[in-house]
Amino acid sequence: MATVLEDEIIPEMKIPLTFKWSGREYKVDLLGSDRVYDLKTSLMSLTKVPPERQKILGLVKGKLPPDQERIADLRIAGKSFTLIGTPEGDEIKDPSKLEFLPDVVNDLDVDFTDNPAAAATYKNDQRNIRKVKEATEKLQINIIHPLRDGKRLLVLDIDYTILDTKPLTSGSLPPAECARPGLHEFLEAIYPYYDICIWSQTSWIWLEAKLVELGMVGSTRNYQVLFVLDKTCMFTVFTERNGQPYAHHVKALQIIWNHFPQFSAKNTIHVDDLSRNFALNPNEGLKIHAFKNAHSEQAQADRELHKLSRYMVHIVAMEDFRTLRHKAWKHELRRLTQS
Repeated sequence: MATVLEDEIIPEMKIPLTFKWSGREYKVDLLGSDRVYDLKTSLMSLTKVPPERQKILGLVKGKLPPDQERIADLRIAGKSFTLIGTPEGDEIKDPSKLEFLPDVVNDLDVDFTDNPAAAATYKNDQRNIRKVKEATEKLQINIIHPLRDGKRLLVLDIDYTILDTKPLTSGSLPPAECARPGLHEFLEAIYPYYDICIWSQTSWIWLEAKLVELGMVGSTRNYQVLFVLDKTCMFTVFTERNGQPYAHHVKALQIIWNHFPQFSAKNTIHVDDLSRNFALNPNEGLKIHAFKNAHSEQAQADRELHKLSRYMVHIVAMEDFRTLRHKAWKHELRRLTQS
């Protein structure tokens, strides 16, 4: 399938490296816009030594720079080094556990909607552009239900956006009681106007089970999920939070738009409880507060999805979503109520 890429990749100089590990010599090729993080993940793919166990000797003087440092700035082309580290076992694991993901254990969020200059920098970063292209080419989408002409696109997160994940995975509550109140009513209300894509930062095997258990796929509800994306479509970006370097995964909408040119910033909205997930598309992101403690009275009284359905139906009248500021969506709802 031919794709249309938003940005052309500027040819970059390859940076070849050789290293020795466990008595063998290996070669690894990086690009100038790659980061130290990418070096570590490349080493892991060759040796199964996870980044936290890697000792890299002879590549630079002193301590290895932090993950966000650009490879081009290290001036290491043609260098040889030694890797020391014990490889991870070959036991079967959830695929999400095989990646070096700082954001898995870091709940700090970051919001770029009020900093368009920073957002533009990350969006135009040569490495990020290349990562979008690579993810686009690698992605094979399984269409569950045919796309419909003239519809907008909703990209919807699952964990803590429409579902309290903790009691579901532990089995302490049945699936229906883990869902955010009004989940199915919300999807039925917006479905006449929006095609629905689910994008979750989890592995496919768990994601599929969640959707079936929640009755979002394979049910007789008056809505259909068109396609589902998991964390393999995400990649790590390097931004800043409170002036400090911050590495986290991102959901780049351009990957979807490359596969489906009928969708773009003009007609796409991304709903998530973490604004960092739309760091490369802050204007298309709408953050709702996380849904947790599903068993509590406060959670059972949650009306977030009811409010969101009203907002999303309201903005369908807008020809171009780029004129909207989703960060103020609740303010817009109050204005509608008062008018």
